[in-house]
Amino acid sequence: MGERIYLYDSTLRDGAQAQGIDFSVADKQAIAAALDAFGIDYIEGGWPGANPTDDAFFAALPATKRSKISAFGMTRRAGRSASNDPGLQDVMAPGTPAVCLVGKTWAWQVETALKVTLAENLRMIADSLAHVVAQGREAHFDAEHFFDGYKANPQYALDALKAAHEAGASWLVLCDTNGGSLPSEVRKIVATVREALPTAQLGIHCHNDTEQAVANSLAAVESGVRQIQGTINGIGERCGNANLIALIPTLMLKMGFDTGISAEQLTHIGQLSRLVDDRLNRAPNRHAAYVGASAFAHKGGLHVSAMAKDSRSYEHIDPALVGNSRLVLVSDKAGRANILSRLEQMGIDVAADDDHISDLVKAVKDSEALGYAYEDASASFELMARERLGQLPHYYDLQSFRALNECRIDGKGKRFTVAEATVKLTVAGQQVMTVAEGNGPVNALDAALRKALTPHYPQLESMHLNDYKVRILTPSEATAALTRVMIESRNDDGQTWNTLGVSHNVIDASYNALYDAITYHLMKSGAKSVG
Repeated sequence: MGERIYLYDSTLRDGAQAQGIDFSVADKQAIAAALDAFGIDYIEGGWPGANPTDDAFFAALPATKRSKISAFGMTRRAGRSASNDPGLQDVMAPGTPAVCLVGKTWAWQVETALKVTLAENLRMIADSLAHVVAQGREAHFDAEHFFDGYKANPQYALDALKAAHEAGASWLVLCDTNGGSLPSEVRKIVATVREALPTAQLGIHCHNDTEQAVANSLAAVESGVRQIQGTINGIGERCGNANLIALIPTLMLKMGFDTGISAEQLTHIGQLSRLVDDRLNRAPNRHAAYVGASAFAHKGGLHVSAMAKDSRSYEHIDPALVGNSRLVLVSDKAGRANILSRLEQMGIDVAADDDHISDLVKAVKDSEALGYAYEDASASFELMARERLGQLPHYYDLQSFRALNECRIDGKGKRFTVAEATVKLTVAGQQVMTVAEGNGPVNALDAALRKALTPHYPQLESMHLNDYKVRILTPSEATAALTRVMIESRNDDGQTWNTLGVSHNVIDASYNALYDAITYHLMKSGAKSVG
């Protein structure tokens, strides 16, 4: 195993500065617990004294087994001693084992933003870091705007680092605060700092304003940095921070570094990524490196054919190393290799030379030409495949359905809408007719179907609709456009599946997607066909 790289997570502080993100105390506690369980070295909890949420978090610090909680703040103000600066005392108050203080290293910023002399700023840095060390805390110095400062005035930027180092700071963290540096610049400047301060431990803190935060962090590591600061999923102010979800596997699997995270823990990195997205109530990025749903998805027939011979043809690592899995997509780009590979993943045993495979390939291409998109609706594809292979269970026969919207006016003249659906079907040799209301025609249709089928298939009680999406495929036809409905369903075990329907009538498309969702759930739950 290679040299040790220390991981410093700033999701709860820097990540919280992103537009649209507002962590609750419970969010911060849950994320901190997950970071600790995963094996992150340092967790920056926030800025004590800056806002009520951070104060509440630090007032009841989580008990960590592995991670050190760090409090963030700034160096003392001009004209005050470190022991008599209210802001610095707020940062010290929670008693965290680590404290990270940010200080100016760009001479122009010192004179224009702080409006103090260059010499006074150096004293502010030294006094503040010395105070942290004197209190028995591990001191980290965030050298703000270091790369911009170095480019403008190399000597002063180095003097700021030396002031913190001589005051006893354990880590000197070089910050690309504006996110505008290039990897070549970072690599060269970090190498110069290493020569100037050979005994200092260096860190890197990059922002993603030019989509190079990960590249800049890795360039810094190549030049001797041994601490990386970043956030989960790269969230942060403006364009975000260096993404630890991309950095950690790269450091371990590509560069051979020891991050303190075991191979087994690395398989849970996708769960950590999704936990933060869940807390933010946003959909995960399916194209995220390593952990995204599409990170190891293969669509082109040529690719899949080569993958069948050797997965290294189109995969840079084994997906299992990061807890992910290969996904073979079925679309109009598919060939026999895609279909056979996807059927194998679904547990459908069929010979490679089976005539049904050619029929299935043609059916997929024809359906996608009409607007179907099986790559995002694998449940509907599996049902189609099983039907053509003679393996699809049959659960009921639809005779008719009707969905109505009725606009009503109450006694006070207020308008409201009621949806009603009627379903006629045959199940277990019995003709059944049910009527149900809903907040819309699709909701009413779903309720009517369940009302008719649940007495015969109680498994439907554990099926829930997660999401419902409508895509207009021919917008030039306006309200007569061809529509595609995609439904995401889940069961009580948390398993999800996607189904779809296409029609010029949105209710008809919705029924087709509902039919597939119900049939797939019954099939996977082992329901026996009753006709």
